[in-house]
Amino acid sequence: MTVCIIGGGIIGLCSAWYAAERGFDVIVLERNPEGSTSCSLGNAGMIVPSHFVPLAAPGMMLYGLKQLANPESPFWIRPKPTKELVDWGLKFMKSATQEHVDRSAPLLRDLNNLSRAEYETLAEAFGNEFGLVKRGLLMLTKTPHALEEETAMAAKARALGIPAEVLTPEETAKLDPNITMEIAGSVYFPNDCHLSPSKLMAGLARRLKERGVRFVYGASVAGWVTTKGRVAAALTRVGQFEADQFVLAGGAWSPEAARGLSLTLPMQAGKGYSITLENPKQLPEICSIFVEARVAVTPMGGTLRVGGTMEIAGNDLSVNPRRVAGIVKSVPRYYPAFSETDFAGLPTWSGLRPVSPDGLPYLGRPGKWSNVIVATGHAMMGLSLGPVTGKLVGEMLAGVPLSIALTLLSPDRFA
Repeated sequence: MTVCIIGGGIIGLCSAWYAAERGFDVIVLERNPEGSTSCSLGNAGMIVPSHFVPLAAPGMMLYGLKQLANPESPFWIRPKPTKELVDWGLKFMKSATQEHVDRSAPLLRDLNNLSRAEYETLAEAFGNEFGLVKRGLLMLTKTPHALEEETAMAAKARALGIPAEVLTPEETAKLDPNITMEIAGSVYFPNDCHLSPSKLMAGLARRLKERGVRFVYGASVAGWVTTKGRVAAALTRVGQFEADQFVLAGGAWSPEAARGLSLTLPMQAGKGYSITLENPKQLPEICSIFVEARVAVTPMGGTLRVGGTMEIAGNDLSVNPRRVAGIVKSVPRYYPAFSETDFAGLPTWSGLRPVSPDGLPYLGRPGKWSNVIVATGHAMMGLSLGPVTGKLVGEMLAGVPLSIALTLLSPDRFA
């Protein structure tokens, strides 16, 4: 049986891996040329069981509106909204309730925990060539107010069975002594991990090709051949591709392909940026998030990656210097050994996260098509949830019981 996967990012590659593991013949259609960057390559490389709150949560819309006047803020929305953005925003506001958070948190916990376990299995199988580090994550705060809020979040995490420790500045420094920090305190999540996204993606692609998985690049889907509730073929500018099963894993570009199948997948591209220091003055051992700045910092081998922002401005990969400046300015505030000049002249990576209105992925079979699986909309947790998504896709393809119930992730929930 042949499976055609639309998208060669982390979700597409993990879906291909677990499909191939189950003996399916797999073809991956990737819209970009071979070797081009994707949202899966320049991210912070974090695996985050600590992230059990969906993006659509109480207070997020008000926070976003307050940030609009600051061009260097962590969150920004294009001032001239499109019809699609307005629709997405209304659905986001409707979803951003405590009830939604309470309902989603156990699912996100279970997805992330299973994905972490799958990463451990992959690391063993791959000789840990992608540098999986199981040292946890630090939420670093500058102010007592932020520390108070993170302490409350730690209590909620523990109530869900997620280990979390509130630390003083001195305790934080003892945990990661290689980096000088200027903070009010931190929350430590020991089950979180980090890795090198580029090494992970390269290793997956190489092994998939060795197993006979076919990759076709420059193959953006422009249409479909359908008959009697089934998809027969995907139409691209480089040819027509027939298969028995199709997996839509195109990231931020998934809605374009979904329209040809009359699927309703509201989504906005959340652009993020990162800069990688090749020879940093200091190198932490633990990945961290600067809480107030909403900036992620990850050691990757001997390099240090700093990234952040959520910029809603369409499928546009251009770099906004003011947004990058906001990221750079935050680093010396938390890591005083660094200065803004350390980042001068360094290239900036940009990528588009696929963000659904309720902050949850789309994962499952749509009612209209018996041989289609949707696997997209993972927002900032694409890398963290890659293996568990691939595992669940493999189970759906094989028609076996699912490891985790996916009712909340139905691709038809906004139809």
